Amino acid sequence: MPDSFHNEQKSPDTRKPSSRESQERDLTSLPMLGLVEQFLDELRVEGGLATNTCEAYRRDLLKLQGFLAAEGHTSPSALAKHTLAAFLGHLKASHLSVASMARCMAAVRGFYRFLEREGLVREQALTGVEVARPRGRLPRILTQREVTSLLERNDGSTPEEIRDAAMIELLYATGLRVSELVGLEVSQLNLAVGYLLTIGKGAKQRMVPMGDPSREKIQRYLNMARRALLKGRTSAYLFITRRGTALTRQGFWKIVRARAKRAGIVTRVSPHTLRHSFATHLLEHGADLRSVQAMLGHANISTTQIYTHVERERLKRLHTELFPRKRRLDLTSKL
Repeated sequence: MPDSFHNEQKSPDTRKPSSRESQERDLTSLPMLGLVEQFLDELRVEGGLATNTCEAYRRDLLKLQGFLAAEGHTSPSALAKHTLAAFLGHLKASHLSVASMARCMAAVRGFYRFLEREGLVREQALTGVEVARPRGRLPRILTQREVTSLLERNDGSTPEEIRDAAMIELLYATGLRVSELVGLEVSQLNLAVGYLLTIGKGAKQRMVPMGDPSREKIQRYLNMARRALLKGRTSAYLFITRRGTALTRQGFWKIVRARAKRAGIVTRVSPHTLRHSFATHLLEHGADLRSVQAMLGHANISTTQIYTHVERERLKRLHTELFPRKRRLDLTSKL
């Protein structure tokens, strides 16, 4: 047998793999968790998704990873149509709400598209795997009398109480998201002019005006309470705890609920209730939808339009209760 044949058999493959092949091999060798982290990094860096949204996606994708592991799968190639349909059935059996299932499947769809771009899955596994969309619910809001009761309640003069009063006043005055409120820094305030700069979803910055009551309460907090809480320490954050750290969303949630209870408000109140109330009350007093959209930081005006539905429902209620013709009919029926 010619030597050339033996040489041909023994010679290694010296062809340099393409960058695409190298990338696919590297990704395929990663466990599922590593791929999830790469996907989330892409969302943060290229998509500009907020940290809280990325964390919600991580929790949802960990559900998927746990399900696949229980089924004996560790490779992304296991994400075929039958496994995703089975995962959806698993979510339903876990008694998740429709909204939670919809968000979880949105995270899975985004992750699957990422795997497709990386060449790790090829089957159109998502086609036909549908989850019911949550019904649009009207947001819960407070009446203007309830808001006044909440804001004007005098709960004392400790540093924490002065801080809490300033936070709740500012939240209602600006309609900030709770994450935007607790993440607010002193440098983002302009009390002289009466506005603040905040960074919302998608790392988008917006300017929001604030009224005199919120400016006065923040100034009182800065003068009388913040230094006492810092105890000589420094912090860029506006609202802080006695440890000198920023107040958490969960911590502020508890503050709002406790204060609402003391104010005699029986409605379940959350920080988002004040955001909804801010938008609805502005529209009730003649603000245009585009201005409210800008202050809330909504990317799409269709999101803001939910508050016009709230106003329509309120007007229908008032019409039902106060329309003279209805009152005459009610009186006639009693004769």
